[in-house]
Amino acid sequence: MKNPLSALCGLAVVSVAFVAHAQENNQPPSGFTAVFNGGDLSGWYGLATVDPRKLSQLSEGERASKRETDTKDAMEHWKVENGELVNDGHGVYLTTEKEFGDIELWIDYKTVAGADSGIYMRATPQIQIWDSTDESKFKLGADKGSGGLWNNAPDAPGKDPLVRADKPFGEWNRFRIIQIGDRTSVWLNGQLVVDNALMANYWDRALPIVRTGPIQLQTHGGEIRWRNVFVREIPSEEANTWLRRDDKEAGYASIFDGKSLDGWAGAVDNYEVKEGAIGCKAGKGGTLYTKEQYADFAVRLEFRLPPGGNNGLAIRYPGTGDPAYSAMCELQVLDNEHPKYATLDPRQYHGSPYGMVAAPRGYLRPTGEWNVQEVTVRGTQVQVELNGSLIVNADLAKVTEFMANHPHPGRELEKGHFGFAGHSDPVEFRNIAIKALAP
Repeated sequence: MKNPLSALCGLAVVSVAFVAHAQENNQPPSGFTAVFNGGDLSGWYGLATVDPRKLSQLSEGERASKRETDTKDAMEHWKVENGELVNDGHGVYLTTEKEFGDIELWIDYKTVAGADSGIYMRATPQIQIWDSTDESKFKLGADKGSGGLWNNAPDAPGKDPLVRADKPFGEWNRFRIIQIGDRTSVWLNGQLVVDNALMANYWDRALPIVRTGPIQLQTHGGEIRWRNVFVREIPSEEANTWLRRDDKEAGYASIFDGKSLDGWAGAVDNYEVKEGAIGCKAGKGGTLYTKEQYADFAVRLEFRLPPGGNNGLAIRYPGTGDPAYSAMCELQVLDNEHPKYATLDPRQYHGSPYGMVAAPRGYLRPTGEWNVQEVTVRGTQVQVELNGSLIVNADLAKVTEFMANHPHPGRELEKGHFGFAGHSDPVEFRNIAIKALAP
């Protein structure tokens, strides 16, 4: 079988060539769709900065009223001229009718001295555009150039661009942006300026950004022009490969050979290996765990849920007992949307440290598709990243309220096995890789 990582490397080369040589004049290359037609504002409306979660909570009438007001404002400041979207530096933001999830975006812009703008991904600010020669904004980071994730914390990856790649005023600049989950990579004029960084949720830093949302073009203080706005929606299998593309480079080592359960202990007879994946046998259960133990570690894996599927990741499991309580935690692996789980406690849904911390829902791929999950454990801190979105970042030692007031005596274990918690459903796991972390 062809190595999917090799295929992705080929895709990366093709994509770089695309940035330099692809069809222009608002006509998309193969695989991309133009979201600006070059002639009018069809497919766009006006929307001021607003938390998409709060917007979704408005009544249909309230949303329609806001849209009408904001679009009226936008039409006073936006126009199409010579195949270019032009904004005078004022007004609310031009917003795509269509909402997007995992995408590759190509967009060109040209702006003027003193201008400050940006691109909102899924209605969330922002990939920064500004005057990198404006000394009055050097204290904010303007001298580092455009393309950074402006709302990330000062010390977070992606906040500042890796290089300054802006062209002089009067010249067109070109962004290529790949966003999978919260993971965001940005190229400006062919140079990598953000490398697979998590985009912070401006609205609530404790939550990932919404799974889907519109693209918005920000206006702020000076004329800006846009053209060649092309989007390619990234299918899940390609997205999964992208999220795993640096496994070896990042120091992950496989703990599953794809053929046998060598290196595993516990309920070995209740699991089987089929087509390169470990699966719990239907009607069987028990905890399957690594013979090796880990203190601080990170694990990457892929999993696939059948309808109504239920399993879990045993974190620092001592080798005996129910991992939901005897281990540091059991991280739920669950088909969240199945009707039989409609009334669960929020701390029982997918990704949650069972009974302790609630993970937000909505980040699983459709049931039957493969998902990528990465778990990082340092001390009593647990992070869970699902399909590129950070859904849990919690210190279990600080949890004071437990589901059903059930204690979790294992939550401060310093070392243990990694494993799968069974539950009798044929949930599958593959491409399981782990790395020990320095304390």
